[in-house]
Amino acid sequence: MEKLTFYALSAPEKLDRIGAYLSERLSRDVARHRYGYVCIAMEALDQLLMACHCQSINLFVESFLKMVRKLLESDKPSLQILGTNSFVKFANIEEDTPSYHRSYDFFVSRFSEMCHSSYEDPDIRTKIRMAGIKGLQGVVRKTVNDELQANIWDPQHMDKIVPSLLFNLQSGERTESRSPSPLQASEKEKESPVELTERCFRELLGRAAYGNIKNAVTPVLMHLDNHSLWEGKTFAVRCFKIIMYSIQSQHSHLVIQQLLGHLDANSKNSATVRAGIVEVLLEAAAIAASGSVGPTVLEVFNTLLRQLRLSVDYELTGSYDGSTNIGTKIIKAHEERQLQEAVIRTIGSFANTLPTYQRSEVMLFIMGKIPVPGVHLALPSTGSGPEGTRMIQIMLLKSLVQVTAGFQTTNMLTALPSSFLEPLLSFSLTEDPEVRLLVLQILLSLIDRHDNRPKFSDISIISDISVLKLKVDKCSRQDNLFMKKHGQQLYRHIYLGCKEQSSGRQHYETLFALLGLLSVELANEEVVVDLIRLALALQDLALSTDEGLPVFNRCAVHALAAAYLNLICQLTTVPAFCQHIHEVIEVRQKESPYLLPEDVFIENPKLPSSLEKVEGDVLFLQSKITEVLGGSGYNTDRLATPYVPQYTDEDRLSKRKSIGETISLQVEVESRNSPEKEEVKIKEIFTTESWSRAGVDSVGMEEQERERRRQVVEKFQKAPFEEIAAHCGARATLLQSKLNQIFEITIRPPPSPSGTISSGYGQNQSRSVPIYEMKFPDLCVY
Repeated sequence: MEKLTFYALSAPEKLDRIGAYLSERLSRDVARHRYGYVCIAMEALDQLLMACHCQSINLFVESFLKMVRKLLESDKPSLQILGTNSFVKFANIEEDTPSYHRSYDFFVSRFSEMCHSSYEDPDIRTKIRMAGIKGLQGVVRKTVNDELQANIWDPQHMDKIVPSLLFNLQSGERTESRSPSPLQASEKEKESPVELTERCFRELLGRAAYGNIKNAVTPVLMHLDNHSLWEGKTFAVRCFKIIMYSIQSQHSHLVIQQLLGHLDANSKNSATVRAGIVEVLLEAAAIAASGSVGPTVLEVFNTLLRQLRLSVDYELTGSYDGSTNIGTKIIKAHEERQLQEAVIRTIGSFANTLPTYQRSEVMLFIMGKIPVPGVHLALPSTGSGPEGTRMIQIMLLKSLVQVTAGFQTTNMLTALPSSFLEPLLSFSLTEDPEVRLLVLQILLSLIDRHDNRPKFSDISIISDISVLKLKVDKCSRQDNLFMKKHGQQLYRHIYLGCKEQSSGRQHYETLFALLGLLSVELANEEVVVDLIRLALALQDLALSTDEGLPVFNRCAVHALAAAYLNLICQLTTVPAFCQHIHEVIEVRQKESPYLLPEDVFIENPKLPSSLEKVEGDVLFLQSKITEVLGGSGYNTDRLATPYVPQYTDEDRLSKRKSIGETISLQVEVESRNSPEKEEVKIKEIFTTESWSRAGVDSVGMEEQERERRRQVVEKFQKAPFEEIAAHCGARATLLQSKLNQIFEITIRPPPSPSGTISSGYGQNQSRSVPIYEMKFPDLCVY
């Protein structure tokens, strides 16, 4: 062998003759079953290959590969393994010169076949399968970096390589579950087929460039489909964990896009399959973190929301195509529910990887998808009717709860634009208690920036709030602006939320947390005053019998106001204020404990049958609070004014049911802004009485307003078209004449060269002459 090697190295042009001779001998020996000679010839070929790296090795390689092929074609496992080992050695050699005419198609097919070997003897079967995996690894190494080679990433090759690897990963999982005996353990230390497969799979994915990711992932999806492996989840999740950790991080969004596409393709498949895909998406998103969403942020959320919508439809209609044929698959509601939960979790997982500005966009996007009864006529008509709309509202709000969890922002104004906050708050006025609760949870997540929320989880009277260890920062300028802009809205919604008869214990606890967070996160002096007024207004609400609130709700509102005043008085640190609050609470503890949270917010509250005489010392007095806080420099005028929520269009919009009402509202808003009232308004704005009136709404005005509204709505619903058209036309001409008047006043005449300069002070000038009518002196004309 040494002599042969020496000869081959000194006369490299003879190499191909040597190779041809050895290969001829080997073919003959294989045919005659002289396996000893076969091994010798193969050994000789191997050693020559390792030793000679000259230019003319290409021709020698041809005869070498011919021999390997011969061995792989034989049906004896030992020869197949021998051939594979030689091929692997060859694969590890770095060749200097490219080869134009080599084809590895046979090797890909043969090694894939060996990976699926079903030989009777389990030990030999394992060896053949491992040889197949090593062979595939060798082919990948040999071809992946060689520009001239057949492209290993072509689907025809990938469709053989990837399933072979997955097959071994999966079968390995089954055998691994049986524990090996101590004797086997020492052999196992070498490397099990599963470990080898995983290493090979990782190497393959690690070499994949941007354009090849799709070809590598598609066979994985196909394999999981064909073998129904989505339902079990564990194997599918494991595969995608390997994929996500192996590919280059900048490509991870491609995998996620493919998974989303696959989810869409399977949208009529059973819920368990879809849930499996969603679960895999959840894991993949967590691994890819910031790279998971890629350039198409909203597309990801759009797909997930679409799946949510479909799932709700399936659950309610009971079939995948809306028709109730006998042949359609039976849909299990609980499976659809699990799928919906999984989608919502996944939406949250994706959102957590986004930076703040993108998260705000996603929140707006989801908000835009939530159906408002009677408004979103453009939504695809589902066969599920109002119940479907309600379920979708709840699902999308749950998604928003996930997206907003842990949302941190420095500037509340940019993070919560009106376009998001207003529709959100309008949902807090719907009659559905579940929807209201979700809205409150979303608000809590958005306002809480110092993790104070858990500290307000239950309502109770705490004599010293330092035990809560609240984190309070000074209010920034942006926070003050935010409260100036949206504060009144928030107070109104808290007030109206307490007024709802369907509110339960959870609602009141969440409202208390909201009040608490507003006081800690966003409160300047003005906000504190408003919040105290709001708490006192809540007490008045609980006292009034006009609202028809049940006893529990009235007690709950009393308890909520007490707990909140107890909190705010300790935050303001005005001793006299604290003293008044504590005195009232002590009286309540003795005389009427059912007005305190400890007795109301429990499993079986002991409530009186009716609330008749709630007066005297058990009430917090506005006059007293105004007096003590006035001494500490708070605005007494504002404190002394009782808080009255201002009703807006939004309240009526949120309770609306029909489309007709919505249209009439738009008409009404227009008619309210009609120019006939313009002059009156302009005068009115600047009088002092109107300023004072702006703070408090009188009941009489409301009655008139309501009557006027009713008339307008009636007119537009019943009047003939011509009359309405004439009315609108009249308004248009009126507007034109007003504009003409304004232009008359504003166009000042220029000093006219025609000599008509005003004579004397105070006299009106003559109307300005247009330039083209002016008479210019000759000197001025050129």
